[in-house]
Amino acid sequence: MKLSISTRYAMCSLRRHLRRTILAILGIGLGSAVCLFMIAFVRGEGKMMLKAAAESGAGHLRVVPAQWPETRENDLRLGDWENIRDLVRDTEGITVVTPHARTEGLLAFGTRVAGVEILGVDPDIERQTNRLVRNIPQGNYLQAGATGTTVIGSALAERLDVEIDDLLMVTVAGADGEMSSAMLRIVGMAETGSEEIDSAICHVNLEDVENLTGRPGAADLTAMVANPKRLERTVGSLSARLSADYAVVTWEEIMPELASGVKVDETWTRLTVAIVMIVVFLGIMSAQLAAVLERRREFAVLSAVGMRGGRLIRVMLAEGVVLGLFGSVLGLAFGLPAAYYTATKGIDFTKIYGESDMAVSNILFDPLFKGDFGWWLIPLAFELALTATVLSSLYPAWFAMRTDPAAALRVEQ
Repeated sequence: MKLSISTRYAMCSLRRHLRRTILAILGIGLGSAVCLFMIAFVRGEGKMMLKAAAESGAGHLRVVPAQWPETRENDLRLGDWENIRDLVRDTEGITVVTPHARTEGLLAFGTRVAGVEILGVDPDIERQTNRLVRNIPQGNYLQAGATGTTVIGSALAERLDVEIDDLLMVTVAGADGEMSSAMLRIVGMAETGSEEIDSAICHVNLEDVENLTGRPGAADLTAMVANPKRLERTVGSLSARLSADYAVVTWEEIMPELASGVKVDETWTRLTVAIVMIVVFLGIMSAQLAAVLERRREFAVLSAVGMRGGRLIRVMLAEGVVLGLFGSVLGLAFGLPAAYYTATKGIDFTKIYGESDMAVSNILFDPLFKGDFGWWLIPLAFELALTATVLSSLYPAWFAMRTDPAAALRVEQ
């Protein structure tokens, strides 16, 4: 392939000052590698947070009564929820749907009392969507149709000083405003490793919540999707099939604090990437401007023999593009292994924070944080490096174009 005159001249100029060129490429490569690593890690962190929230009982989306987004009251119920569940199951992209009903209650054993949120579930499906109750070291999980039974967290069991097969008295406020009580037999104890979460788990069959509260049916239908990237499309498709009596909310609306945390992380990452690229930008501009000042007489001769300003700008931009291309390759050489390591091995935060609970707002996080990795890193590396080098070449090119040939050719004493 035959290169243009501007490109060949730019290559010759870069070879003349090889040490400076190598240092510039090294700076571009290291800057791009840092940016690639940070973007990949934060993207992976965001995916991990979404997965943790969805698998901690929140799901990717929920079908709720139309009033719920404003009131968030536990006593609201879905009308004809079983037919709605079938409709949700048939929606493209949704993998599993499970009903829930919640109520605040008091658990009592002897003189010991604990306030908890009692969650009514479908035992056959719940463990597919809720990782908090997958580990039952003592006893078993709920069985369909086995009313009058409960599974509680290990920390809650320790607080109440109870064992498997003990009977707990549960007291809740019914639909008529009167207090309602019942006896629940403990059939299992869940353990997540987080004392905060284990002190809040109290699962019963959906029928038990109906009997205790006098409110029939499910309060929401929690669903998981196959591809979280298409969550908005799935929500739109499902909303179009539902009447105005129902609303579809995403995990971001269910847990706004967590969604805000993810956005804050993304904002800080963008800011850090911008700072790194500005440093790279200024370094390249300084090097390019120094090169222009060293070659003022050369540019003056070229101008005197008829080279126009546009051709001079193309020369400088060609130098920037060459630096950017080599810097991109170096950035990939440094950044891809680091990004791949965090995506496969991850970073174990227990080594940083110790054995403290990795739980926030009843969401259980894995202590091993993994980044994201994919082919998207390659074009991103070229985009970052080329943008920085091309933009940083504009001012030196403008300065070179405005050089006065007569002044530049004047012999200085």
